Amino acid sequence: MTSILTNTSSMIALQTLKGINSSLESVQSEISTGKSVASAKDNSAVWAISKVMESDVAGFEAISDSLSLGESTVAVAANAAETVTDLLTQMKEKIVAAQEDNVDRDKIQTDIDALKDQIGAVVGAAQFNGLNLVNGSNSSVDVLSSLDRDSNGNVSASNITVAGQDLSLENGTALTGAGVPALTAATAAVGASTNIIAANAFQMIDTDGTALTTANSVGVGAISETGLDNPNITPVDTGLMAGDVVTLTFGDTSSAGVEENVDYFTVSYTVKEGDFGESINAGLAAAFNEKVGDPALENFGKNAVVATTLDASDLSATATAGVFAIDNANAADTLAVAITAERGSGGLSDLNTLDVTTNAGAESALSSIEKMIDTSVDAAAAFGSVQGRIETQADFIAKLSDSMTAGIGTLVDADMEEASARLQALQVQQQLGVQALSIANSSPQSVLSLFQ
Repeated sequence: MTSILTNTSSMIALQTLKGINSSLESVQSEISTGKSVASAKDNSAVWAISKVMESDVAGFEAISDSLSLGESTVAVAANAAETVTDLLTQMKEKIVAAQEDNVDRDKIQTDIDALKDQIGAVVGAAQFNGLNLVNGSNSSVDVLSSLDRDSNGNVSASNITVAGQDLSLENGTALTGAGVPALTAATAAVGASTNIIAANAFQMIDTDGTALTTANSVGVGAISETGLDNPNITPVDTGLMAGDVVTLTFGDTSSAGVEENVDYFTVSYTVKEGDFGESINAGLAAAFNEKVGDPALENFGKNAVVATTLDASDLSATATAGVFAIDNANAADTLAVAITAERGSGGLSDLNTLDVTTNAGAESALSSIEKMIDTSVDAAAAFGSVQGRIETQADFIAKLSDSMTAGIGTLVDADMEEASARLQALQVQQQLGVQALSIANSSPQSVLSLFQ
């Protein structure tokens, strides 16, 4: 049956032509954009994956810049440490020459002083973008090295920590005030448990004087309100810095003829970045327990000058709840206690005391220069090691970024050969579809011949 109201053939031809035109638009879009998935409507799942990966690639580009900056910073520090080692080696040659009596030691001392000034200049100038890793001003620096994404989509940053090295010529200085907390007793009766340093004595405090705890404090060298339980608390620095040395002296050092390990002994702790009062006291306690086990203290307290019944091997220290306390396994007795703190000296501070103008000075200088050469060699080796690690990470990040970029292309890029073939096929189908629609539309005209 032929109907002039419903042209089924035309409807079919029209729908077919629409489908061909839609496919043709899709292929032309692939050709013009170069992507088979250019937007979320093309393939939402693939598009979402590609966008996440593209954001990671952008992040890796920033990481690459960070690694380049870190590599340059460490390279400057490594070159400085190597240069200092060379200068110290030259200085050693001068000191060895000064061991001979028949030399002009004053002129040798002049050369040594010149080399010392040059070392100071190298250490002071070894900075990159204001960061100096060899003058003791920075205990460490983190170099952003990677972004790690887990299976749940959580992202975390990884760092390469570069430890600073202290090749400065600064001499240590005694600290007073906040850096030296008060003892609970200047002379303690050493019994079952005698508190020597109160909890949080080294701790930062808030504005009303209440000691902060490890739960809400940020430690030495990192004074800020970040992470504090009470946002109204303003931390106050105790005055201690990373590298400072806290020393406890036990016994009598006031009498004439006192002797170390007999009349008195000392224990020390070097403050580290992020230390709290608890950790400083714990470090002192560990040093104390190691010291009293030293056979060299077997005569402690037996000198007539001191005249105590204390036996060092019976003493022990604890730092429970941050309180530094000492115990005596035997009878109680009195024990004088003093506390001092000193700003840490530079690794090459002994350069300031080198004097080869005398026989004794020349011999002492030879021992000192060997230690300082070891210090600079260790610093150069440490920087060289981390420099190699940063270079390896930079190469890996570059390759990883390329691999991810290639993976994104596999997901979303158009196959241009396939697109070209599809375009030609669809163009032919379009032409045939237009002709089929034209034929279908002309079919009702044949009905006119029935009425002639």
